[in-house]
Amino acid sequence: MTTKNIFKRYLVSFNSKTLQHIFTDTLVIGSGVAGLSSAIHAAKGGSVLIVTKSRINENCTEYAQGGIAAKLNPADSFDQHIKDTLKTGHGICDNKIVSGVVREGPKRVKELIGWGAKFDKENGKLAFTKEGAHSYPRILRARGDSTGKEIEETLINKVKEDPNIRIFEHAFALDLLVSKNTCNGIIAWRKRGGSTLIWAKQTILASGGCGQVYRETTNPEISTGDGLAMAYRAGIKLQDLEFVQFHPTTLYVAGAERVLISETVRGEGGVLRNKFGERFMPNYHSSAELAPRDVVSRSVIQEIRKTNFTHVYLDVRHIPKDKLSTRFPKIKKLCKSFGIDITQDLIPVHPSAHYMIGGIKVDQNGRTSMENLYACGEVSCTGLHGANRLGSNSLLEGLVFGYRVGYIAGKESAKKKVELLSPRFFKGPPKNNLYSELDLEDVRNSLKSIMWRNVGIERDGKYLKDTINSIKHWSKYIISNDFSSPLGWEVQNMLTVSFLIASSAFKRSESRGVHYRLDYLKTDDKQWKKHITVNNNKKDSDQ
Repeated sequence: MTTKNIFKRYLVSFNSKTLQHIFTDTLVIGSGVAGLSSAIHAAKGGSVLIVTKSRINENCTEYAQGGIAAKLNPADSFDQHIKDTLKTGHGICDNKIVSGVVREGPKRVKELIGWGAKFDKENGKLAFTKEGAHSYPRILRARGDSTGKEIEETLINKVKEDPNIRIFEHAFALDLLVSKNTCNGIIAWRKRGGSTLIWAKQTILASGGCGQVYRETTNPEISTGDGLAMAYRAGIKLQDLEFVQFHPTTLYVAGAERVLISETVRGEGGVLRNKFGERFMPNYHSSAELAPRDVVSRSVIQEIRKTNFTHVYLDVRHIPKDKLSTRFPKIKKLCKSFGIDITQDLIPVHPSAHYMIGGIKVDQNGRTSMENLYACGEVSCTGLHGANRLGSNSLLEGLVFGYRVGYIAGKESAKKKVELLSPRFFKGPPKNNLYSELDLEDVRNSLKSIMWRNVGIERDGKYLKDTINSIKHWSKYIISNDFSSPLGWEVQNMLTVSFLIASSAFKRSESRGVHYRLDYLKTDDKQWKKHITVNNNKKDSDQ
């Protein structure tokens, strides 16, 4: 599919002669676990600038509850963690990547502990819990259910100690500056300072996912797929965008954000019940509540349909009160704010979009299809997750690939010079004020609703096609505009990413992992045990 007539190369028009110029050895876009990890390691080889859209700690890592999976439990084994990851990935994981990440993971976690991260302990030893599709308790946690916050704060403290690292908060990365398939930096918009050209010898994209393209999501408001859209506009290869993971249990209360209710709650014994109080997961899978996330999410949706209700319930009333208080203090406090006492009441839950499994295609060292450009974390597609991510493998991936990318970028930047491009290269499309009265919030909400209805947990070719056509129509008059604020740019990026997700989902005419087609219920290894890649400069290809 070609999209050249819909998606322009740059979001804004600009002239390099009139803008501020900033120089750094390594540029990192994003401030979650992957971005901060890469910055720390890249700083060993020169100057680093971190650009982040909001506050440095406003990202998915900060909100991660469950934990980080790593083979540190003596009863566990590398082979078993690898086996669990591959099984959950439904046949399209990269075996070499899986083995490498799992085996390197404990070293990276120990490094994090050395930097000050405090994971929960029991009897003086690291405490482990279990999540769905894990055969052993191998999930490390912190502060009960605030593992991401502990990791984020540890990395931020480490970053701020390093004189080689600068941080630009409230800086929106707009587009990559590219010449002859080589990345030379970005054009960014800063809340204080406006449009700025940032030149870098090496650029690392760690901008996170795109959960906000769905009406129901656990992701914070900043997760609008900016890095994915930016990469696509620059002609970089993306892969597996049809694979979006939905978390089975998020708090479902009117007026509340769809806040995650960690999978570790089920790992500690929580059970799912329908509106009649009946436990239903044993009817769908032998592992019941600890089945893979895609199975649990679909089962919840089917149970909701069967009972003609809006949600199901998570029951933890049988778990000792003391344990609930120490293991899930954040969840307990959150529920209490809505009048729910988890020691006595059922917790209303519903699935929500949670994690983009696909992303920018990278190799084992995080290199993209473009010179001097790397990607790590949720914005990337490493091959670790396949068609369904094993719970708590994402923080692990962020640490491992953050290290790999940062180490290489730091070494490479010492060998290179910053290359400036000719001013004429930066002239963008003419400013279009024809639609200056657009209601962008309405467009955003319409997009999120159609994506949730038609490109969600259950999909059908007819409705996928309708969605693609709707997005094409909206894009014709939205993307041609030259907006001057983040809201407009985010809507443009969300349209781009949604189009790519829906198009990839339409093309994969089978069911595999989190991609579930009602019109193609079976997994077709003969035709589809492969990846779908998208590239703005060429016809889409399978490989």
